[in-house]
Amino acid sequence: MDVKTFETEWGGRTLKIETGRFAHQADASCTVTYGDTVVLATAVMSKEQRPGMHFFPLMVEFEEKYYAAGKIKGSRFIKKEGRPSDQAVLAGRMIDRGIRPLFDNSMRNDIQVITSVLSFDAENDADVLAITAAACVLHMSHIPWNGPIAGSRVGRINDEFVLNPTYAQREESSMDLVVSGTPERLLMIESDSKIMGDEIMGDAIDFGLKALAPVIELLEQVRKEVGSEKTDPASLTNVSDEDKATRAKVEELSKPLIAAGTEKYFFGEPLARKVDRNVGRANIKADLVAALIDQGVEEENTKYGTDMIYSEVENVISAQILENDRRVDGRALLDVRTINADTGLLPRTHGSALFARGETQILSTVTLAGPGAQQIIDTMEMDIKIRYMHHYSFPPFSVGEAKPMRGPGRREIGHGALAEKALIPVLPPAAEFPYTMRVTSETMGSNGSSSMSSVCGSTLSLMDAGVPITAPVAGVAIGLASTPSMDKWKVFTDLQDLEDGKGGMDFKVAGTREGVTAMQLDTKTDGISMEIVREALSQGKACRNKILDVIEAEIKEPRADLSKYAPRIKAIQINPDRIRDVIGPGGKMINEIIAETGVDIDIEDDGTVTITSAAADGMQEAITWIQSLVEEVEVGKTYKGKVTRLMDFGAFVEILPKQEGLVHVSELAPWRVEKVADIVKEGQEIFVKVMEIDSMGRVNLSMKKAEGNVYPEKPASASKPTGSGARDSKGPHKPRPRPDKK
Repeated sequence: MDVKTFETEWGGRTLKIETGRFAHQADASCTVTYGDTVVLATAVMSKEQRPGMHFFPLMVEFEEKYYAAGKIKGSRFIKKEGRPSDQAVLAGRMIDRGIRPLFDNSMRNDIQVITSVLSFDAENDADVLAITAAACVLHMSHIPWNGPIAGSRVGRINDEFVLNPTYAQREESSMDLVVSGTPERLLMIESDSKIMGDEIMGDAIDFGLKALAPVIELLEQVRKEVGSEKTDPASLTNVSDEDKATRAKVEELSKPLIAAGTEKYFFGEPLARKVDRNVGRANIKADLVAALIDQGVEEENTKYGTDMIYSEVENVISAQILENDRRVDGRALLDVRTINADTGLLPRTHGSALFARGETQILSTVTLAGPGAQQIIDTMEMDIKIRYMHHYSFPPFSVGEAKPMRGPGRREIGHGALAEKALIPVLPPAAEFPYTMRVTSETMGSNGSSSMSSVCGSTLSLMDAGVPITAPVAGVAIGLASTPSMDKWKVFTDLQDLEDGKGGMDFKVAGTREGVTAMQLDTKTDGISMEIVREALSQGKACRNKILDVIEAEIKEPRADLSKYAPRIKAIQINPDRIRDVIGPGGKMINEIIAETGVDIDIEDDGTVTITSAAADGMQEAITWIQSLVEEVEVGKTYKGKVTRLMDFGAFVEILPKQEGLVHVSELAPWRVEKVADIVKEGQEIFVKVMEIDSMGRVNLSMKKAEGNVYPEKPASASKPTGSGARDSKGPHKPRPRPDKK
């Protein structure tokens, strides 16, 4: 294949797409370059349908390559890339959420899109390029897909929006917003920000979408020159024409029967419990099979009707919302389910809370630790430490299921990251609150928007732990019912699982009363308009305030004191040049302090030493020990020291750790000393006064001028006292009489 290059100017830099160089055996491949960041994208569709598959099997991957950034993995024992980092998982989910709605959901062929970072310039993030790269290979391939789309990043610096800010600019930016779609329709949002007004967030989304115009034009050019003819999804099925006819007939018979069953079992009376809805589906299935058999359908062919139940029930529910403002639990479109908030539930955690919205129930706990517990993030892009972590779990019992538990999946990682981003803007700075904070949110029950309930649970548990957050944060999911053409739509508040069907959206908005801190959108449409976006933001703000009323009724502000089980932290400042004295050779000294006092010690390059301890005595002992290691000798100050060496001319005394001074023989006692050993012994503790630190840094001490010493009995042979103001045991010194002069 010939190598072809396509370029456009975008955001002040050149966006380049190249085809025909790599991965010729994939159905389509290309590289997208921005600055010196290069992303390879490939797309492959299996030749056969996967048998027994009841959902569309799309796989989307984002691969970090350490060589792309000129790095070798930081682990001492594992140098090759392994399991994707959380950041790579989040990037893969972001790509997936933008491209998935544009596939024919009835397809059962495996489709895999892989984006790999081949070069990273530390200025242009590869995740947004990967959205465009994935869209490009799908658009130019034969794979059925209703694109194109593209992705952009939006920052805000000095109240101005910035398209695709560099990493340096993102440090100054008050928001980090990624959108995918076209200038007219939005398919995906991933956002975190400082507290930002809802209207400003709407404007930022609009800015990001409009900026996609030149990229969409470029993708259309790529397809025009190197694209393949799209495969008809209908041609991919292995079903015979006879079976297709049978299926079409059964589906036609089933739709009104399922609609009638949905009306009977879902709208006959308000259904607040998820388990009742599962029973409702089972009843619809039983009624449907019986009705189809009565109408002459062979029992083995009733599966074509029963396979439709889940999607058709959702379609009927969406239609009722759209046409009659009816919801299965009897709520109005703007109503929020019953909310409950409780704190201080667990006796030994540092903070705990239970937040419930309808059947969705989240138990959040807080654990506090010293700076040494910070998580080290080692990825292709960065090596950083983070002091706030949020981890989310979704056990099978939370939805009444029994299945294997194999650790957090992509969904759990995504939900945890979203709630984490929502709370970061209100956390106290490390200088004021030096703790490492970990919040865990355990899903005890789920019926829609467990991620947003985790935001609320995090707020409650942090305040229960006494973490001085600047404002409580709440979150809610906003839903949508719409027609395929989007000529008719309705936005509604507090989405639950049954309401998230075809033509819908899951628009998660989290923030304070003043504004938004995090957003996430995925949709089951071909894209939503800015009018829908602004309506969703408006409903989200009103709902946040209702939830915050409940949160503040339970706990108005962070508790004044930390839990008695939480560790205490104190920071002291030392001369950075003395850090080595605290650490010691090979860490010997710091490890000795930790072992003896039971504390944790963290030292920063600027000389900040943070001591973390559950016991006040151990903390004070460690502080005193460290201060003694780095204390500077002061002239005129008296110290208690230990005699380390005896010399003919005096004694060396260690007055501070590893800091010695000399007591000259003339300064040992208030009389003339013949032998140093007559006054002091090695290992003896004495009081000495610092008389001088000479130009060479040598410390001269005096024992006789320091108070508190006990001397041996003055030997009879001792001559007159020495030194100014010296006294012997017989009282004041009197000069000898001098002979008269003649």
